[in-house]
Amino acid sequence: MTFVSPLLAALPGLRHTFFTRDGGVSQGIYAGLNGGLGSRDDPDDVTENRRRMAADMGVDPAHFLTAHQVHSPDVVVASAPWDAASRPRVDAMVTRVEGLALGVTAADCGPVLFADPKARVIGAAHAGWKGALTGVLESTIEAMEKLGAARADMVVAIGPLIRQPSYEVGAEFVERFVREDGDYALFFKPSKRDGHAMFDLGGFIRMRLEHAGIGAIDDTGIDTYPDERLFSYRRSVHRGETDYGRQIHAIALEAAHSL
Repeated sequence: MTFVSPLLAALPGLRHTFFTRDGGVSQGIYAGLNGGLGSRDDPDDVTENRRRMAADMGVDPAHFLTAHQVHSPDVVVASAPWDAASRPRVDAMVTRVEGLALGVTAADCGPVLFADPKARVIGAAHAGWKGALTGVLESTIEAMEKLGAARADMVVAIGPLIRQPSYEVGAEFVERFVREDGDYALFFKPSKRDGHAMFDLGGFIRMRLEHAGIGAIDDTGIDTYPDERLFSYRRSVHRGETDYGRQIHAIALEAAHSL
């Protein structure tokens, strides 16, 4: 089972998938399709899972790219494959090269996929709270524009992430956002616990995209925390598990001859 964005799915010459845990070979707490190179899962199982995802995306496994994510606003232009040892330390990738799948790993953070169907430029961003706050979405848009895209033509999809009913944060977290912009208080509502609040990461991501001039935005609305079809970092912590799996969410330009 996978999820797709109706808006992205309607675009010709494009393939994308929000992968779930379904269809993988990992066992135990990683059961299913764990794509996390940074997890402590059996590396052979992760390699096989990623091979299966690459096949689903219609690309060679070597062309199924992910970065070493560091919760930054940084972006890289992908022009050729890289290996696991040379993965860039960034949280977004963009390309205009056909047959390269751009994948972001997530287990509560927000995977955001971008496409300009006219310019045939795509992007993928890993937007946790820190990356979203410090500009990873805007960096992705700007990097796509440098490749010839226009933000007015972009279609963007927000994938499964931890949603407000599941995302409790402390007062210092709220203060950091409100110091940045007082209007960001709108993305918090009181928690049942004193001194805590519930954060709307999905709504915050959508707002940043809208303020950046993106009009066509799709959101799966799926909450990773209660959904056992998906890995969730916070759920694993609450269960006292020693590690957690990561799903991958990917987008690729199909080769012209396959259209």
